[in-house]
Amino acid sequence: MDSKASAGGGTLSYEQAGVNYDLIDPLKVAAQRAAAATGAHLAAHGFTEVKASRGESAYVVDVGPFYIASIVECLGSKALVADEMHQLTGRSFYASIAQDTIAMAVNDLITVGATPLVVQAYWAAGGSEWFSDAQRAQALVEGWKKACEVCGVAWGGGETPALAGIVEANRIDLAASCTGLINPKERLSVGDKLAAGDAIVLLASSGIHANGLSLARKLVERLPQGYLTKLDDGRSYGEALLDATTLYSPVTEALYKAGIQPHYCANITGHGWRKLLRHPAQLTYRIHTVPPVPPVLRFIQQHAQQDDREAYSTLNMGAGFAIFVPAKDAQRTVDVAKACGIDAWVAGAVEAGPKQLLVEPLSIRFGDDDLQLR
Repeated sequence: MDSKASAGGGTLSYEQAGVNYDLIDPLKVAAQRAAAATGAHLAAHGFTEVKASRGESAYVVDVGPFYIASIVECLGSKALVADEMHQLTGRSFYASIAQDTIAMAVNDLITVGATPLVVQAYWAAGGSEWFSDAQRAQALVEGWKKACEVCGVAWGGGETPALAGIVEANRIDLAASCTGLINPKERLSVGDKLAAGDAIVLLASSGIHANGLSLARKLVERLPQGYLTKLDDGRSYGEALLDATTLYSPVTEALYKAGIQPHYCANITGHGWRKLLRHPAQLTYRIHTVPPVPPVLRFIQQHAQQDDREAYSTLNMGAGFAIFVPAKDAQRTVDVAKACGIDAWVAGAVEAGPKQLLVEPLSIRFGDDDLQLR
């Protein structure tokens, strides 16, 4: 660790960085309740919603021979780090930023058992001049196309508005929507099969992914060398923050081909490891193996002076995706993930009991009241 990097200033929380889920989550719940009544409109077309998908990471509609799943997600503030690092290094990071944006949508869509089919782009700039930087714009296009190829999806189109007065000048707000198929229907994974005795397999993250960037950016104020502060591995803080988010759809597709049916999946994004509590069932999730923490996340925890509970409630801490499978399929799930180039661990088990997550190696407990998304 760079000895010049300051660890002063006390604990820096996600709320202090400008993100307070206690204020945001009630709106999400209110929106879900209002939206639930609109599902009846599907009947006019002969379709029905999968009610269990309400509150999950993607919405599912039964269209007869198969299900359709859909999701829209925004990148968040990671593009601001790319802009700052371009100023400092002259390098464009927008190819990886493109992958981050698609990953935010695709990694949510696959939690319900869907195969990603079509991606749409939303690139809202603070003015037309954003698109005049040919190197940056081309990197965004090339990175977007490459991520689509990794996921085997069609890039259908998108929207590129210039929103002066809404988006800041020379900034861009990136988002992606994704539509997928659940075919055959048996692939549907909304937790109805989740039960005590299931194994919890965690898939490795590549770093911070695209969640927790408000905290990561706020932390720069404490670092004398800012984004250029060196980590233990010799890379700069800013460069490490910009590692592209892992795309997990190759793993879920490979699991299907291997005959492994997940009972549930969770994309570990906002709320950190609390996302393991997403399913509404009263079950206990006991973790006995914790993946290694990427250097950039360990750096953030140390310099934000967060204890383990605070860090694991905000950041992915090395685990970007969780797959709940029958215990007999746990090791094969790990093997399939590794064959896709993504490290994985049989990290724990589901047990009968109160709704809680017990991370035993770190003596952390999250209860039902630590995640309210429904």
